[in-house]
Amino acid sequence: MFKYNLTVFIKSLLMFSVFSSIIYAQETTDNQSIQSSQIYERIMFIEVRGSQRIESDTIKSYMTVKPGDLYDDAEVDRSLKILFNTGLFADVAIRYENSGLIVFVIENPIINRIDFEGNSALKDDKFEEEIELGPRSVYTRSKVQADVQRLIELYRRSGRFSAFIEPKVIRQPQNRIDLIFEITEGPTTGVSSINFLGNRNFRDRKLKSQLVTKESKWWRFFSSDDSYDPDKLAYDREQIRKFYLDEGYADFQVVSAVAELTKDGNNFVITFVLDEGQVYEFGESSIESSLENMDTDELLYLIEHRKGNQYKATDIDMTVDALTLAVGEEGYASAEVRPRVRRKREEGIVDIVYSIDEGPRVYIEKININENTRTRDEVIRRELRVSEGDAYNKVLIDRSETKIKSLGYFREVETSIRPGTEEDRMIVDFEVEEQPTGELSLGAGFSSAESLLLEIGISERNLLGRGQSVRLNISTSERRKQFEIGFTQPYFLGRRLTAGFDIFHIDNDYRRYSSYRSTQSGASIRAVWPMAEYASLSVFYRYLKEEISSYFFQSGYNLADDYNADKSEIGYSYVIDTRDDPIDTTRGWTFSVGQDIAGLLGESEYIRSNFGGRYYYEIARNWVLSAGANAGYIYNYGNKDLRINDRFFKGGNTFRGFDRAGVGPKEKLTDRPRGAELFAIGTLEVTVPLGLPDEFGLRTALFTDFGIIGKNDDEDRVLNTGRAQELVGDINSPFYNLSDLLSQNYSAINEACRNDSAGLNEIYGTLCTRFVDDATFRATVGVTLNWNSPFGPIRFDIGRAVVSEDYDDAKFFRFSGGTKF
Repeated sequence: MFKYNLTVFIKSLLMFSVFSSIIYAQETTDNQSIQSSQIYERIMFIEVRGSQRIESDTIKSYMTVKPGDLYDDAEVDRSLKILFNTGLFADVAIRYENSGLIVFVIENPIINRIDFEGNSALKDDKFEEEIELGPRSVYTRSKVQADVQRLIELYRRSGRFSAFIEPKVIRQPQNRIDLIFEITEGPTTGVSSINFLGNRNFRDRKLKSQLVTKESKWWRFFSSDDSYDPDKLAYDREQIRKFYLDEGYADFQVVSAVAELTKDGNNFVITFVLDEGQVYEFGESSIESSLENMDTDELLYLIEHRKGNQYKATDIDMTVDALTLAVGEEGYASAEVRPRVRRKREEGIVDIVYSIDEGPRVYIEKININENTRTRDEVIRRELRVSEGDAYNKVLIDRSETKIKSLGYFREVETSIRPGTEEDRMIVDFEVEEQPTGELSLGAGFSSAESLLLEIGISERNLLGRGQSVRLNISTSERRKQFEIGFTQPYFLGRRLTAGFDIFHIDNDYRRYSSYRSTQSGASIRAVWPMAEYASLSVFYRYLKEEISSYFFQSGYNLADDYNADKSEIGYSYVIDTRDDPIDTTRGWTFSVGQDIAGLLGESEYIRSNFGGRYYYEIARNWVLSAGANAGYIYNYGNKDLRINDRFFKGGNTFRGFDRAGVGPKEKLTDRPRGAELFAIGTLEVTVPLGLPDEFGLRTALFTDFGIIGKNDDEDRVLNTGRAQELVGDINSPFYNLSDLLSQNYSAINEACRNDSAGLNEIYGTLCTRFVDDATFRATVGVTLNWNSPFGPIRFDIGRAVVSEDYDDAKFFRFSGGTKF
């Protein structure tokens, strides 16, 4: 019993002790809380210390606590973080003291200037465009490190992966600093090799020719394509994919594209892993449409591929664009064309169904032109193929972007689409980056026809941002001197009409070819209308003063073509050009027809007609067959004689294998061309790949030129004026003491030459002219080599005449070249 009571007593005593401790602790906490509340009651004032250029009120405005607020640790901490995040301060501290908050700040310095040291590959202005910091901005370490990364990335994009940049700070009075970026550029990181794995049907060399990135070789000292760039690698990956899809490999995939840095850190090794798949042909093609009143049979001609053709992804893309445009012109601007591809792997066939459905009705709410600091808005907007309020049409928007790029005023053009104010509204933004449009050029060249050629030109393609162009060009060579001023106004009178004028002076010395010199001075006005997507009609009126001066030969020969007269011409030309590329053409065709009519106010009366066309077809990759023809005819409809300068002279570049003006009618005794009134020349040419890397810039072609050139209305007349003078004193001459001979008219002798009376040439030797005009068939064969050299384009023509007349002037080798700098 006693033990039990003792146990109860001990337990009760322990419980009392614990309870007393809890009560005491609670009272202590309450007392501390009361004491804390008494210490931190209200914030009576806020004082800022340490600020130099930033006003105290500005600093207080960032804080979430104000005088009169109850003190709250969370709000004070939030204010502290806000002040740090402004980027204005290197350090911030807040202390509660004497019923107020004391804010201690150390301001970040202001950047006085920024300088770059050690850079030579990239210029300062390139860096200034890239970094965010600038003079009079606030210095922070985080911003400096961010700019360092931007500059390093800039160097990497230029192929310098070992570039190192260290920022240095130089303290200046009044809390200012100079920021110096010390740059160690390092060598250009090249590409030692490009490897392909999985390519069973194409050699490495063929695939490498599709890439922008090239292997580093000694001859690429003028190129930057052999430096590694991750962006170029991504582009190359897409280029390989497009190549295979156009070669029939519809299942092709680039499994991986990896660039590995070599141990020495100077080069990269790039490896593409490919999965080629099998080759497909096009099978059945059809069009399905859910649009009302849409006859799909009428659209079948727009399909670019035919059954049995090798699969080519580009043909599908072109068909989609053509169908989208066609149904858009029918009023279904929001229609969507989707190709459904059905592969039959066992048969190697791809069937295509083009599905045309009504897309969601989305309209263009607004079109913005951004960043055009110089070019006026209306100059850009008139190139657009869509307007505000139109139904959204991707094809027309893409064409608008292409049209803006083709102006040549902008370095970059990017299109972006964003939602409008309503669900069925879109806003289209065209972001442009201006580029210089003025040009001062100096040119030099040499050719077997013109010898040394020098040229200076000044031009502006976007005068005052209005889209107008003006040019001044002066050129001189051994045989030609030219001065020309031109002005062009696009969209004349607010219409799709290009108008302009030219003032010119041209001096041609044809002593080597046809024994005369031509000088033309005058002016012309012109206008061009676009008739269709690929066609245009141009008209012109030209008025000039023309002077022809004949050269006398040492023997006394003179072809007597001298005249000084005014000429007035009006003409037109109609041109269609569907070529995919005007320089490196692989498909398409051209056609042109034009006429020049002389008369009206001048002393010449003729109609000169020209026709021409050419067709290009890629028979295999890099093998392009082209067939062309040109023809011309000049008709003298009046009583005035045709001048020698009005006729056609062919040869050189216009009939390869013959010298310039080396084929056609000729004065036989002097061996001087006289020009023709009719010509028709055809050409067949096939581009032959040389198997060399594309960066060599070499292209060659085999050709044959053939045709006829002839018809000349020249009549025999006095040729040797020195010999004619002897007839005056020869008592046996039928023209002894002839008055018109003494007056240098020679009309009687001219008539005798034409009639061959008295056998003048037999009696007096080479007195009369003898014109030959055999409008017979001629043909040549040869090879053309074009080299896009680092010094400018150079062309070599090697041709041999296989069918010709004995008085034609053959030319086995011709070359020309030049550059601008």
